[in-house]
Amino acid sequence: MPYLLLTLTALCGEYPIRQISHLPGGSAYLENVVTALRRDGLLRTFSKDGLRGLRLTSSAKRLLLADAPEWFSAYLTGSSEPNKLKSEIPRRLRLHRMAEILTIMHNAGIPAFPWEKAPFSAASQSAAIPAYYTSREVKEIGPQGVKIKSSRATGILLTDGGIFLTYNTAKAQMKWEYKAELRFKALLQTEGVMPDAEISGIVFGSTMEQLSILTQPDAHSYFLLDGSFPHFYYLTNDRYGEAILRLLCDTQQRRTLDAILADGLHEGIPNWRVENDAIDSEGNPVLFAYTCDFPRIRRFDTALELHGMTGTLICFDYQEEALREICGQCVMLQSIDFQQFERSVLYS
Repeated sequence: MPYLLLTLTALCGEYPIRQISHLPGGSAYLENVVTALRRDGLLRTFSKDGLRGLRLTSSAKRLLLADAPEWFSAYLTGSSEPNKLKSEIPRRLRLHRMAEILTIMHNAGIPAFPWEKAPFSAASQSAAIPAYYTSREVKEIGPQGVKIKSSRATGILLTDGGIFLTYNTAKAQMKWEYKAELRFKALLQTEGVMPDAEISGIVFGSTMEQLSILTQPDAHSYFLLDGSFPHFYYLTNDRYGEAILRLLCDTQQRRTLDAILADGLHEGIPNWRVENDAIDSEGNPVLFAYTCDFPRIRRFDTALELHGMTGTLICFDYQEEALREICGQCVMLQSIDFQQFERSVLYS
């Protein structure tokens, strides 16, 4: 755990103190780890403008470079961003958002450190998926990387089900760079990274309550709901989000869960007037919404209202309240017990 924390801090430049509780282990253990690293002169706290983070000391950099120079040289030497840190709030917040995503990828068992996977340029030739590449790794492909300099994406996730552009709005309202995000999508298509794969999006946030803010009918939600990405998933930065992330990375496990949910329902109707995964005993559409694919949920809700129908949306219990807020009266919600799902499906 001490080495993991040093590694995450080295790759990101600054590790948010509030994120430490998301690392594996109990709170007392994690507190002891941080205390010991500070005492040994390997970590220091940087606090400014109410934002607190952990940074490596010079001793820690020397230790990591001596232990694994092939891993850390690109991050801890020269003018790389993690090595030449700034104090401006926007820059530090971006480092924190990157750290949060690296942590959740690591917790979900997805290779995210550079040495755990093939270089991005060779990703299409690699069978090692899932794999997560930070935006910094993607931008290193050459001149094309300049085209996505303004993108808000933290990186991309390659899975057996497709490619996911990954974002982290944290506690704030995301300010999308519409053209830059579309250029990022186009870059993935032209670079031949999994050329036949569907490109979707994932946006992480601190709580489910932020979903209603993301889907407000204003300029901020236009990028998410205009059809540029047919699927855009909202995941929370906690164990719930880690579980959904595992499902997005494992097509077979999603099929298993879908089969459980479809028990007692009729088979779905493809290309029907209302998008659906199954049909209930009264002939009404049912949508499996546990991945919180909100463009799909919006299409379901809108189609029901347009055709004067009712339908059922199946989600996890922790998602129910937030989804009720963004859905109309035509949608009935049915929830799955998340803890039971963990025990019986996810970790079985």
